[in-house]
Amino acid sequence: MTVTIHPTAIVQDGAQLGEDVSVGPYCIVGPQVTLKDRVQLKSHVVIDGITELGADGVVHPFACLGGPPQHLAHKGEPTKLIVGERALVRENVIMHTGTEKGGGVTVAGNDCMFMAGSGIAHDCILGNNVIMANQASCGGHVHVGDFVFLGGSCAVHQFARLGRYSFIGGGAIVTKDVIPYGSVWGNHARLEGLNLVGLKRRGFSRELILALRTAYRMMFAEEGTFQERLDDVLENFSDIDQVVEIVRFIREDSTRPICLPSD
Repeated sequence: MTVTIHPTAIVQDGAQLGEDVSVGPYCIVGPQVTLKDRVQLKSHVVIDGITELGADGVVHPFACLGGPPQHLAHKGEPTKLIVGERALVRENVIMHTGTEKGGGVTVAGNDCMFMAGSGIAHDCILGNNVIMANQASCGGHVHVGDFVFLGGSCAVHQFARLGRYSFIGGGAIVTKDVIPYGSVWGNHARLEGLNLVGLKRRGFSRELILALRTAYRMMFAEEGTFQERLDDVLENFSDIDQVVEIVRFIREDSTRPICLPSD
């Protein structure tokens, strides 16, 4: 078990490299970087700042991880980037560290895939199994749940929340929160229904999908006020955790309203 560093790479003193790490040609690894076991940096990768990349991560050429936040209030404070295990980071991906006022850390969970040119700004918190397609970007302080798919060239505005298993269509401009299991499209993004394709691919049962569809229709019907409809949904589907999750998501304090079908 050895660490392999190409002669043209620069690994600065202080960097911590786990077992079987591979650092390819012309890579630069900063002095406060931690690369866990079996990480592979292909070539021309820059990893800087207080950055931790989890085990079995693979980073492709010209990715830049751990650069300072693009925020005028940042004055060089020691903030962090933490990327979970088995990350697949493709060409030209950018991930920035957090800001002192925003919590100080940017986080991406395990088993995430970041396609070419995608970007994560300061203080974002991403869950596990998130996929960001080419050129997808998240502004500062965005929270992304597990198993979210962000389509190519979409842009998520700062402080927005993307609920678990939601789908963001290619080119969508998301300025509001997206409910769990929801599917949004357009500029500005509007709710187009549930992420049915994603739910089927992830093994959700036919019965559960039917319950989610029924609750969705009740939630966004025209009768009564929105709060009254949410109460009705909770009363009728209190035993369905995924439906309760959607209602709780909507009722949580947020700086953003949610995307609606009429947006």
